Amino acid sequence: MISYIKGELAGVTEEKAIIEAGGIGYGIYMPGKDLAQLPGIGEQLKIHTYLNVREDAMQLFGFLTGDELEVFRLLITVNGIGPKGGLGILSALSADELRFAVMAGDVKAITAAPGIGKKTAERLILDLKDKLKMEDILERQPEEADLRSGTVGNDVQTEAVEALVSLGYGSAESLRAVREAVKENQETELGAEALLKIALKKML
Repeated sequence: MISYIKGELAGVTEEKAIIEAGGIGYGIYMPGKDLAQLPGIGEQLKIHTYLNVREDAMQLFGFLTGDELEVFRLLITVNGIGPKGGLGILSALSADELRFAVMAGDVKAITAAPGIGKKTAERLILDLKDKLKMEDILERQPEEADLRSGTVGNDVQTEAVEALVSLGYGSAESLRAVREAVKENQETELGAEALLKIALKKML
């Protein structure tokens, strides 16, 4: 099993990053959003990987964080979702957005991923609702998070997201709006109501 590859970014295609390590160039399939965040050619990086072995091929799938890799591993246990399907879901939704969509039963958010229909989304929610935990949302370590931990309490963020969902907004877009609001106000300790008002403006 190849747990991760650390090396130099040698190239990027529409679907893959090419990482040179130990004189070998590894072609690694990655979510589109991860490909967009890669450093410049020639820079060093670490990719968390999953090796998919088939009769006719060996494929590497990679992610910028270990958390994404763990969620990917869960996704491919769902009947009807293979590695390419899991990659497509994590291109459309971040790991945290997927967690919240599963716990909120948000079929619409999950079907936004390419190739994922309503029945597959419903099966995904049923299979993973007991495996994805609420406390995992917005509690990533600083090197694996978009937000600085401790800036705003996780309970406050969760309350704001749930309020947006209760107003009829999708779970994934609600989580994204709250995270953006927190990121833009890192120096200010916002309460749930203030955070909700800022996030609402982003939804309009």
